[in-house]
Amino acid sequence: MTTPDELDRAVAEIAEAMRRRSDRGVVANYIPELGRVDPGAFGIAVVDANGHVATAGDADTPFSIQSISKVFTLTLALGKIGDRLWNRVGREPSGSAFNSIVQLEHERGIPRNPFINAGAIAVTDAILSGHQPREALGEILRFMQFLSDDPAVSIDEAVAASEQRTGFRNAALANYMKSFGVVENPVDFTLGVYFHHCAIAMSCRQLAMAGRFLAHGGLHPSTGFPVVQPERARRINAVMLTCGHYDGSGEFAYRVGLPGKSGVGGGILAVAPGRASVTVWSPGLDDTGNSHLGRIALEMLTKRLGWSVFG
Repeated sequence: MTTPDELDRAVAEIAEAMRRRSDRGVVANYIPELGRVDPGAFGIAVVDANGHVATAGDADTPFSIQSISKVFTLTLALGKIGDRLWNRVGREPSGSAFNSIVQLEHERGIPRNPFINAGAIAVTDAILSGHQPREALGEILRFMQFLSDDPAVSIDEAVAASEQRTGFRNAALANYMKSFGVVENPVDFTLGVYFHHCAIAMSCRQLAMAGRFLAHGGLHPSTGFPVVQPERARRINAVMLTCGHYDGSGEFAYRVGLPGKSGVGGGILAVAPGRASVTVWSPGLDDTGNSHLGRIALEMLTKRLGWSVFG
């Protein structure tokens, strides 16, 4: 078992190693607000099984979580409609870019998994059904505040507006799914909720806290409240491992060996089952849209602490 001192030391040394690196990737400038983020930022936070929090770098700086929100919307949608959700979205790796429309055409509007954009839009639509957009978005935001033990978690309205102004590809995906009945609500409503939950701003510390239930068999450690049943927590982790990094998921599993979910804001949430919840943030992305230094930092962490799920 890793001691708190060992964890603190590992996190501090990894952050220092990342600070010295010059290869930082490229920020997501196709979303104008994200293009303004400092590529020199790096943060890391680890919450272990005993509740010890180890942080270094810019761990308390809020950033746009983007697609990491899809882990939490998937959890909510499964809570609402259970396994019927899988009639509307698959569970297989895509092997394609996160915003690809090609597979939707071949597979009659059913997205390959809930973490590519089309799949997350379908999941958002399931949460929205029976609600007004403001109600659905409020439910998602309250869920994030509850999981992170922090009522200050909020939506970055400037990022949401920036995505709405430039989200033509996502609009195409949603309209295409609407033509097959996969999206049931008005497209503008579903997209509005989707853009806003992707624009939630959180720090590494807050996001690592929010991910704890997936490291602890579905339990919220602060309250003992079961967020999901253990079997569902395992299955969400499984989808994260196989699909959480788009067409870079295999490389991430090979190098890091943990379930994880990335976002184009530069964050990665990773889960070491039974051990810890981890978030890293470095805004520069690699060619597959995943944090370049974030993946390297997580690889260093799992090697050093022996946390890979593959032993």
